[in-house]
Amino acid sequence: MRVLFAGTPAVAVPSLDALVEAGFDVVAVLTRPDAPVGRKRVLTPSPVAARAAELGIEIIHAAKVDADVTARIAAVAPDAAAIVAYGGLIPRAALSVPRHGWINLHFSLLPAWRGAAPVQRAIVAGDDVSGAVTFLLEEGLDTGPVFGTLTEAVRPDDTAGSLLERLAHSGAVLLTQTLSAVDAGKAAAVPQQGDVSLAPKLTLEDGRLDWRQPALAIGRRARGVTPEPGAWTTLDGQRVKLEPVLLRPQAPALQPGRLAIDGKGVLVGTGSHPVELTRIQPSGKKMMTAADWARGQATLESVVFE
Repeated sequence: MRVLFAGTPAVAVPSLDALVEAGFDVVAVLTRPDAPVGRKRVLTPSPVAARAAELGIEIIHAAKVDADVTARIAAVAPDAAAIVAYGGLIPRAALSVPRHGWINLHFSLLPAWRGAAPVQRAIVAGDDVSGAVTFLLEEGLDTGPVFGTLTEAVRPDDTAGSLLERLAHSGAVLLTQTLSAVDAGKAAAVPQQGDVSLAPKLTLEDGRLDWRQPALAIGRRARGVTPEPGAWTTLDGQRVKLEPVLLRPQAPALQPGRLAIDGKGVLVGTGSHPVELTRIQPSGKKMMTAADWARGQATLESVVFE
């Protein structure tokens, strides 16, 4: 089976590897163009592009699938296209190129969390169970019929990064199984059923912690936006980055945003009980433990996060 693989970030790499290891003929990889990375903004290939280069697979770089890109896809004559977090829409003309269509691995239990940030939104919302599906790509936003499903429990300490890491590997197996079934003529896609929820791409503002909210909501948001775009608050008008916080329901109450130290760490008041800071990165400095940061504050009790 000749397969075009479309993907960009690191979570898509296990799927590419799985398809190659399973013996599929991956005829080309579609990925987004090199992007500036780091403080020096060095143009860097996407993780999928880097892996494809190692595997010796033809790479099609495209920020948008236009007529020229569609022609390049048609030129490699794929029987099917597998897509995992490519980061762009696939127009109708390109959808019709492979005879088996485009099969999307999506990291949610559709129709829940359609969109670019399903795992992040699921954690912020407090979902107990997440998962992944393979479905037939349509022009609508993650609306196509589903081939296969897997579920994954959301652990109390899961960040978006840790949950995505697990789903990337289990999802790669699901994607390979789906393509094998399609190749054998044994795949059956069924329409999505259930309540629809949307998972738009996260913005920097999504990472801001509102200390007036209950501690549980703050904890979920901090985990859901880790590693990207990252949790943050402001101190004296400067943005301060935070790693996920710990819930401390037995700690003495504090006003929202107020800080204090007890024997177990640095606490911040919320709309319910306090939370404990783990690591903090003040503006212009490196990430450090909350305890190290607190030792540099003359009077921590006068510090207020906004």
